[in-house]
Amino acid sequence: MAVYSAAAAVLAGVESRQGSLKGLVYASNFQNVKQLYALVCETQRYSAVLDAVIANAGLLRAEKKLRPHLAKVLVYDLLLGKGFRGRGGRWKPLLERHQARLKAELARLKVRQGVSRNEDLLEVGSKPGSASQVPRFVRVNILKTCAEDAIDYFKRQGFSYQGRASSLNDIRALKGKCFLLDPLLPELLVFPAQTDLHNHPLYQAGHLILQDKASCLPAMLLAPPPGSHVIDACAAPGNKTSHLAALLKNQGKIFAFDQDAKRLASMATLLARAGVSCCELAEQDFLAVSPSDQRYCQVQYILLDPSCSGSGMPSRQLEEPKSCTPSPERLRALAAFQQRALSHALTFPALRRLVYSTCSVCQEENEDVVRAALQQSPGAFRLAPVLPSWPHRGLSAFPGAEHCLRASPETTLTGGFFIAVLERVEEPSSGSQAKAAASELTPSPAPKGKKRRRKAAAAPGT
Repeated sequence: MAVYSAAAAVLAGVESRQGSLKGLVYASNFQNVKQLYALVCETQRYSAVLDAVIANAGLLRAEKKLRPHLAKVLVYDLLLGKGFRGRGGRWKPLLERHQARLKAELARLKVRQGVSRNEDLLEVGSKPGSASQVPRFVRVNILKTCAEDAIDYFKRQGFSYQGRASSLNDIRALKGKCFLLDPLLPELLVFPAQTDLHNHPLYQAGHLILQDKASCLPAMLLAPPPGSHVIDACAAPGNKTSHLAALLKNQGKIFAFDQDAKRLASMATLLARAGVSCCELAEQDFLAVSPSDQRYCQVQYILLDPSCSGSGMPSRQLEEPKSCTPSPERLRALAAFQQRALSHALTFPALRRLVYSTCSVCQEENEDVVRAALQQSPGAFRLAPVLPSWPHRGLSAFPGAEHCLRASPETTLTGGFFIAVLERVEEPSSGSQAKAAASELTPSPAPKGKKRRRKAAAAPGT
């Protein structure tokens, strides 16, 4: 099957340092990016185990035409994944001939290691830790449906809705087919960690977006009202862009920029599936966009989520094998670009509010970048004091940095993330909108049941 060949090519590219795991997945042109990414990540996580099983079973000696990376992907799915389940193509009968021997070698490996579970075979650095316990967050796409309809759909599938979470402990306790409504974001559903919804009909129809909670915060805190003109400066892969469109109710305009043509093409597919109609995509470097261009004269909101080290992502070690933290040289280069991008964004004349975010935990890419940008525009912008009860604040790198937000698996049950909200000082007329987003949100009553079913969620294929 094509997914196995694509996964093998990505693994080979990562090993030879041709690019990052995520970059190679997007460059593969494989249609189901999420499926490919998940398969490669899990195969890479069990790499040492698979190497031992394949070698001890003599698989490559017996099958001369089977290449090592492809063998690793196939054996992972056969022994540790979901099995071939109707896929596998011409490789399925080949692997099935060796299935008994491969299973026997896996069992012997467990006996030698004195373990009973597959994951206990992992090296210490690859074992699931707090990052792997991050729950599955699912944003309901309100351009196509609503939280009540999505909840009802899952209930009819046998899931048990537990209402709105009241604390992180409620989320930690999730298991089986139980799910909750997030206590902060009214369209965010929370499922147990490792819940796989990539083949769910609501996801495939664009009614659900699989997006970490921390990644949902930038658009929520930017809070552009319907009719606004917004720039998404470094937009691909597009989840935040689709969230902005949902907040705008497809009324207004989103100017979305990205330099990578392949990522932009994937983004266009995502936005079309999500029902986004207010977005204009441009294959362009945001730094080359002129703030004086009349097309952007009404842009009052900018979301800037630039390229970063990805050091907060659970898959960080897969992105940069054998590297726990970015090198100083790479950090300096990234921070220099981020500072240029943020300073450039602050020069748009009608700008009222900007959200700067990264999936990095490094101060150099976060507080230091924000401090430098504020120093370059003294008195023009300030940090908005958002979500005062959020438990993880910015590092004390400069006065006011506590208004920034941080996130981590340990403190917020999300991926590692950083967010700063900057607002223009000399426009008090914009205060009502800023206060609405900056203040602690008052959650609406949690959906309890259904009096009627909307067509959108009841028939996602229509």
